[in-house]
Amino acid sequence: MRFVFPTTFAIIGLLSVPLAAQEDLSVDELTKLFQRQKAAFSEATSNGLGQTRGLKLITVEDAEAPQEAGNTTLTAQTDTGSATTDANKPLVATPVVFGQLDPDLQVNLQITFGFDSAALSQAEKPKLDKMCLVLKQSDLNLVRIVGHTDASGSAEYNEKLSSLRAKEVARHLIESCGIAPERLQTIGLGERFPANKNDSRADENRRVEFQALS
Repeated sequence: MRFVFPTTFAIIGLLSVPLAAQEDLSVDELTKLFQRQKAAFSEATSNGLGQTRGLKLITVEDAEAPQEAGNTTLTAQTDTGSATTDANKPLVATPVVFGQLDPDLQVNLQITFGFDSAALSQAEKPKLDKMCLVLKQSDLNLVRIVGHTDASGSAEYNEKLSSLRAKEVARHLIESCGIAPERLQTIGLGERFPANKNDSRADENRRVEFQALS
């Protein structure tokens, strides 16, 4: 689920409120946040400056975990099969325009995965119910789902794990919520953008971020 656009974005930054507080936001509050994100992206891409109030675009290297069969160490068990990635294959680096937004534009959820796992447990699925309602009731065309990890393990391993976790969240929204696949895009950024910059191994760094691109 890759997004074709003049440029590709990832919204990363400090959290405006603790993750627990963000999860308490109402459907209306989340919808308004997404509309603000959407407006910021629209202005930044149309004014030729690469930035606008609350948003600055910079180019970084994104690494996408290849989805091929082989010697796999990371597996996300799903209702329709399993998503795997070959631990012996190198990541594929591509340029990505990274959008640094002000903290008050961030939308993050603390979705807990098991150690070394990208499987979404039954206990965590209700956390996505509100996001499902937002997507169904809003006019958002494309939402990016970003996987983040803490700094435990190697950087390359964490890139792959975060990618699988983002894909698993998207799968749930598509299969259980009925969201059209073309409205979702996934990306994994591993440990590179911690929510807690003082402790790279902190629990809050393991999160899933949602971004309204259009």
